[in-house]
Amino acid sequence: MDRKTKINIWYIVAALAGFTLVQSYYQASKEYTTIPYSQFQTLLDQDKIDKVWIEQNTIEGTLKEPEKDGLKQFVTTRVTPDLASVLDKHHVTYSGEIPSTLLTDILSWVLPTALFFGLWMFVIRRFGQQGLGGGLMAIGKSRAKIYVENDTKTSFADVAGVDEAKAELKEVVDFLKDPKAYGRLGARVPKGILLIGPPGTGKTLLARAVAGEAGVKFFSISGSEFVEMFVGVGAARVRDLFEQARKEAPAIIFIDELDALGGARGAFAYGGNSEKEQTLNQLLVELDGFDPTIGVILLAATNRPEILDPALLRAGRFDRQVLVDRPDKKDRIAILKVHLKKAVLATDVDPVQVAELTPGFTGADLANLVNEAALLATRRGADSVHLTDFTAAVERIVAGLEKKNRLLIPKERRIVAYHELGHAIVAMALPGQDPVHKISIIPRGIGSLGYTIQRPTEDRFLMTEEELANRMAVLLGGRAAEYIFFQHLSTGAADDLVKATDTARSMVLRYGMDKKLGHVAYERERPPLLGTPTPQPSYAREFSDETERLMDHAIRGLVGHAFDRAIEILKAHRAVHEKTAQLLLQKETLEEGDIAALRAQIVPAGATEAVPERPVAATAG
Repeated sequence: MDRKTKINIWYIVAALAGFTLVQSYYQASKEYTTIPYSQFQTLLDQDKIDKVWIEQNTIEGTLKEPEKDGLKQFVTTRVTPDLASVLDKHHVTYSGEIPSTLLTDILSWVLPTALFFGLWMFVIRRFGQQGLGGGLMAIGKSRAKIYVENDTKTSFADVAGVDEAKAELKEVVDFLKDPKAYGRLGARVPKGILLIGPPGTGKTLLARAVAGEAGVKFFSISGSEFVEMFVGVGAARVRDLFEQARKEAPAIIFIDELDALGGARGAFAYGGNSEKEQTLNQLLVELDGFDPTIGVILLAATNRPEILDPALLRAGRFDRQVLVDRPDKKDRIAILKVHLKKAVLATDVDPVQVAELTPGFTGADLANLVNEAALLATRRGADSVHLTDFTAAVERIVAGLEKKNRLLIPKERRIVAYHELGHAIVAMALPGQDPVHKISIIPRGIGSLGYTIQRPTEDRFLMTEEELANRMAVLLGGRAAEYIFFQHLSTGAADDLVKATDTARSMVLRYGMDKKLGHVAYERERPPLLGTPTPQPSYAREFSDETERLMDHAIRGLVGHAFDRAIEILKAHRAVHEKTAQLLLQKETLEEGDIAALRAQIVPAGATEAVPERPVAATAG
């Protein structure tokens, strides 16, 4: 029981005691003498009673003259008249008894009060903790969780693959430990540091590591916890948070998911938007007002920097922005070494090989991969986790759950087999494409009836026009195979068409790769920094009809040319395609050995550079 609850209980006890004393004083102040009812009858017969007050259970009255014993005012309990007359005949002294109503009176006051108090304690207060910041009296209090060095076990040693970000944050730790030595040349620590990166790259983990390394008070709160249904609550919590941090300096304030609080302000704001803007305004004021030399540092993290308010990002508020990007191969190896310590590994597991299987994976993805591989090994009763478990886990994450119970009719199985081999043969024939790792006609995920997995062999960051054209040809290889061998088209290439069309659209509108349209970027709305999806912009009011016609022709021409190249390659390898399709229908999955035999029979179609690294591609049929 906390201190506030104890104080409330003592208030109730004091109120009950006071009520009892008041009632006793009231009864004593009336100065009535209680007499038997028989004495009242005698006094009445002797005509000595002056006045009476008859109540439901009692009779109060005064005498004309005081008795010898001093009786002047009296009170007696009423008795049934019939019973009184019988008792008088037998000369019996009788009197009524008034039952004590003290307990009843007290309960009549206490029970409603206790019920209301209980309702406030267990309902209103809990509602306040969930939605109003800990009760009506604490509505403007900060809900930040405070950690100290003993609470936070994470250190920089637990964070791998983000060396540049760790170097930036190490300066903050050094300043908090020894501000004088750090500022000996006149330097000051940045007021705010914003960690930017895709989800799962380790931004929150880095902030926890700063708390563990610095050994100072660490205030951790999410941006969404500032905003409530009442206008002004968020601003009050911002003020309270910075006030607490100043009292505990040196300290670190960490705001996770800053975009929930610091979104760009609009011209008009109503309701919740008004509350969010007031909260953001208060945060801007606090950032301008506090002096970093007192030892209060603000850390924040977001994966949507494109929607943050420009006033929040200017120098003097968030002085430094640290990008926590997806790890490359070297960083993935370092991250895997951290997570693999928790697993029982077989001798054939090499972090380098696992890192090669996982281009595009974030730190959270790699942690999940290790866990999935351990679960697969446990499920099959193994004593340790093997490399095959990691391979199966990658396919599980990329392509989805394998559904062996989904039975396809023979005709559909043949179409899927030829379709997937179409992707694989075109990818093997065109140089610079990611090597084919696996081909399967076992359904996976929600709608995939088969898949062809390609994996890059090196880290690359640019793509040429030829590489993009080859990539579209690979995407359309499955549709081309259906057209050649079955003389019809199916819905199995729907996702391939979307990806190929998007690639062609980007080549024309963003990269200026069409000669007729020139070296012009017609898509002025750049996609978000972190690759989040955005609706396709409308070009109807931005370009002339002639320009739009050229765009349509250019996009259609690129896709059509890629389809023609795929048909040409597959026709040249028709016999190989037929033979391998029968093998795929028999085995359902082609592994490395079968794929190597197929690759040996493919004639290259030209020479281009290798494609850049991208997430593992699973081309679904």
